Amino acid sequence: MSWEGQQAPDFRLPDQDGNEHSLADYRGQTVLLYVYPRDNTPGCTVEAQQFRDRLEELQAHGVQVLGVSRDTVKSHRKFADKESLNFPILADPEHEVLKAYNLLKEKTMFGKPALGVNRESFLIDEQGVIRRHYAKVKPEAHVDEILQDLEATASS
Repeated sequence: MSWEGQQAPDFRLPDQDGNEHSLADYRGQTVLLYVYPRDNTPGCTVEAQQFRDRLEELQAHGVQVLGVSRDTVKSHRKFADKESLNFPILADPEHEVLKAYNLLKEKTMFGKPALGVNRESFLIDEQGVIRRHYAKVKPEAHVDEILQDLEATASS
């Protein structure tokens, strides 16, 4: 499915502090919704560190970063503390966002089928429309890719 040009599905989820966030809360702002498989795993940690370290650059483009995984609020709190995260990471243990954005995929783990989470991101504009869908995310290069897109959009 091509998400670009589609209205982003709304949601309401708690962050690492238990504060509720909905996409509607951010109308009038650009949101980078990034979905990752699991707290404290190598790729997910690198990706979160990249967003943490380059948050000011993203904010200079008016972007609010929201991370989402199926981990719990408690797990997110530990992850956020350990990595000094400076943006909300939303707990989706009931898979509300994962299902709405079609990010739960059948994968094979240790030779057995299991539901896994795709690492994908969505750049959502001020009206809640998905402007860019990043389906193939490389954690160490993702923020560069987003910033290049933002700069290209700003200069056009």
